[in-house]
Amino acid sequence: MFMMIDEEAIKAAVESILKAIGDDPAREGLAGTPRRVAQMYSEIFGGMPQNPVDELQVGYELGHREMVILRDIPFYSMCEHHLLPFSGVAHIGYVPGEDGRVVGISKLARVVDIIARRPQIQERMATEIADAIMEGLKPDGVGVVISAEHMCMTMRGIKKPGARVVTSALRGIFAKRAATRAEFMALIQD
Repeated sequence: MFMMIDEEAIKAAVESILKAIGDDPAREGLAGTPRRVAQMYSEIFGGMPQNPVDELQVGYELGHREMVILRDIPFYSMCEHHLLPFSGVAHIGYVPGEDGRVVGISKLARVVDIIARRPQIQERMATEIADAIMEGLKPDGVGVVISAEHMCMTMRGIKKPGARVVTSALRGIFAKRAATRAEFMALIQD
């Protein structure tokens, strides 16, 4: 899917950035910074080489036909526009397909983590989560709602800490049936 993360290239780039802002990458406080940033980027962009659909291959055909919801899934991601973090929670609901196939709830959280651990925009993140679940589980429908605070709005630019962006992606009966959508939205509220 994607190539592995090149830590040596990241180290060189960070050293160049430090020089470009007028600092000395060899000074005591910065000497290990390029290595630390490279290791951090390997972790926070660890979703790049992974396919989230793979997480959904092990499931259980229980004949369950009612809505399944996992809410308040914390995540951290990096805005692809400024390479600043955004973080929040994702809520996922799905109605199993005719076979009643469900997956362990940790698998849904892993899908969120894989997709969040890429350069992202929140709108695409919701879409990718919904599409991965539709592909991997073949449910009758899926709903994803994400609420997050973006550091690009908090520490720079407009400087509005506490402002949250809310996005959603609805597929199948969540998009087609107002009652299903309303039930999901009511159940993810505090």
